[in-house]
Amino acid sequence: MGFETLTITSAGGRTEAQFVPAANMVCCSLVDDGVERLEMRRGLATYAEAGKTMGIPLLYPWANRLGRFGYRAAGREVTLDESDQRLGRDSQGLPIHGVVPGFLRWEVVDAAAPDTIDARLSWTSPELLELFPFRHEVGVNVAVADGELTIATTVRATGEDPVPVSFGYHPYLRNPSAPRERWEVELAASRRLVLDDHGIPTGEREPVAQSRVTLGETSWDTPFDGLAQPARWRAAGGGAAMTVTFGSGYEFAQLFAPAEQEFICFEPMTAATNALNSGDGLRILAPGAEHRAEFTVTVAEAQRAS
Repeated sequence: MGFETLTITSAGGRTEAQFVPAANMVCCSLVDDGVERLEMRRGLATYAEAGKTMGIPLLYPWANRLGRFGYRAAGREVTLDESDQRLGRDSQGLPIHGVVPGFLRWEVVDAAAPDTIDARLSWTSPELLELFPFRHEVGVNVAVADGELTIATTVRATGEDPVPVSFGYHPYLRNPSAPRERWEVELAASRRLVLDDHGIPTGEREPVAQSRVTLGETSWDTPFDGLAQPARWRAAGGGAAMTVTFGSGYEFAQLFAPAEQEFICFEPMTAATNALNSGDGLRILAPGAEHRAEFTVTVAEAQRAS
């Protein structure tokens, strides 16, 4: 399967990013100083067809798992079909990360400038409203500068009904300058959410004991709130550092760094996992209202990023 990609390049020529409008506007490459900084995992085709995440994917219309095949939000009870191929599933069979990306095709509104793209997704088709029955529009603006990529996402309630907001992103970051066991990680949150055996938050919180850890051989799939303002998540090693800074609009995060894998994910989230069922952090947009959320990925030498 071939995909048309859009490439943007920083004014100084140091940094280049690629996006795929026909696969949920995924960022499928971020090259800085000639080095690829994103993990591609199973590749673009598997991402588009089965929702197996890679690069920097948008998780839409919900980030992470739902606790069941259905939800109740903004006054609507929605039942999802467990056999529906439009939905991704986690290792335990729960719906995860919303709609499979190949069903989410974006319209490019403006790509005239060499360093920015504006794109739009209209959530109005019967196929999409069956899964998430809230008429709305999503806009994404991406911009690249030397050593930096910023992604701003805006949800607009364009219909007559309120719209719940529960999306996030999943940046798979690589630092080939050092093996992951030597990466020094800085956390930007004061609390972690307690999970049950299915990875669903129980509603309990625990304080974060350390804000700086060495990744070593540890494995992480941990949600957080109580974020710093702004929240700067950082992994450094071998003289290089990757930082993800959450701007306005993101109040939750997930740190995903499985053992023996050479990547780390600092995931910005607008609401907690399973918020469409629990309501934890869930925003409900009134008709005509919008919610904007922004984050920036920065690549730098460790001393310059300190």
